[in-house]
Amino acid sequence: MSDGTPADLFFDAAINLLRRLREEEAEAIESAGTLLADTVERGGRLFAFGAGHSSLAAQDVVYRAGGLALMNLLAVPGVVGVDVTPATLGSALERVDGLASAVLGTSPLRSGDALVIISLSGRNALPVEMAQRARALGITVIGVTSVAYAVQTTSRHSSGTFLKDHCDLVLDSKIAVGDAELTLDTIPAPFAPASTVVTTALMQAVLATTAAALADRGIEPPLLRSGNVDGGHDWNTRVMDEYGDRIFYRR
Repeated sequence: MSDGTPADLFFDAAINLLRRLREEEAEAIESAGTLLADTVERGGRLFAFGAGHSSLAAQDVVYRAGGLALMNLLAVPGVVGVDVTPATLGSALERVDGLASAVLGTSPLRSGDALVIISLSGRNALPVEMAQRARALGITVIGVTSVAYAVQTTSRHSSGTFLKDHCDLVLDSKIAVGDAELTLDTIPAPFAPASTVVTTALMQAVLATTAAALADRGIEPPLLRSGNVDGGHDWNTRVMDEYGDRIFYRR
């Protein structure tokens, strides 16, 4: 590791990754924002899914101040976060064939909706099968993944494919295989993951693009305001009442 404190080096690594996204994924971000705006304009619903720590970026765009009220979380019990015990069960469930089909079959997702699937590696059965099945149902799929995994690792899905192979659009997070940005002679393993910082920023960039695209078409973006500012609750009640048929986290 070069000169500088570990904190400085981590910030540098994260900033460099964000700069790469800004420069290298600009077109894909614009396309993703447009796809979501298209979905909203024609009456479709928006969903986000992620397993394990990838779920953090999905949760970050659901029911939050400054965010689109229409973004819903597609939750799979046991794989969203580390709230399941033991935490390793979540990792095991990501590798179970058939789970994604069961989830989609009992979810509100339907043809004409859009689903953002976030998976750092994109190699496990759950995200691959979810993308395959969703597209077969007529759902637009946006994948957020590190394409490097498809080059440097093997798929855990029976098809031998990755999430990126089953999406209408792919956003490459640029995260290196292993998700650890720093090394130190006194520490035996790489450390300091940046995928949450980077993927969360990537998702917010996409939804900012969506909001602007809707406004350009003369459609007021259904945005939520903070409940901690005056008038915030009244604003959110109006938005949720207007779009209640497309908001599922209230039910």
